[in-house]
Amino acid sequence: MSKLFKKFFGKKEQHGKFVTLLAPLTGSMVKLEDVPDPVFSEKMMGDGLAIDPTEGMAVSPVDGEVIQIFPTKHAIGIRSETGVEILLHIGLETVGLKGAGFEAHVKEGDAIKAGDLLMSFDLQMIRDKAKSTVTPVIITNSDAVLSVEKIETGKTEKGTTAFMKVHLK
Repeated sequence: MSKLFKKFFGKKEQHGKFVTLLAPLTGSMVKLEDVPDPVFSEKMMGDGLAIDPTEGMAVSPVDGEVIQIFPTKHAIGIRSETGVEILLHIGLETVGLKGAGFEAHVKEGDAIKAGDLLMSFDLQMIRDKAKSTVTPVIITNSDAVLSVEKIETGKTEKGTTAFMKVHLK
């Protein structure tokens, strides 16, 4: 079917859908470009923000579903009710900890609400044994995203501070 044909006769596209992400961590916001890892700073995995946490708890930034928990528990994937896919990667080079210091409080397939506890982690262990505590929050399905509005400076309070608004195509 041609694009023109789809435009006039195809399914109507829904513009204007968006989701506001609440900060999953308490801490300080960090621009993605300032994250000391090129995979994140060069947006190879997608756009987003990072937070340098001041406590070892991560909560859900949206209402949705847990779609992946990495075996080493250093990262978790979430899909919002609106379809935005979010990767929360706790610290940098934390995969090398092999799960030590991380505790998942949810499992794949769980329905979650914004503010629900997802993961707790030993912040001091990450400081001592990993590259950084900076935690990227990445939108991984950028093909479905029209734009991302970010509040890139300031302090965050987990489950309270709105720090990113994602507009869907």
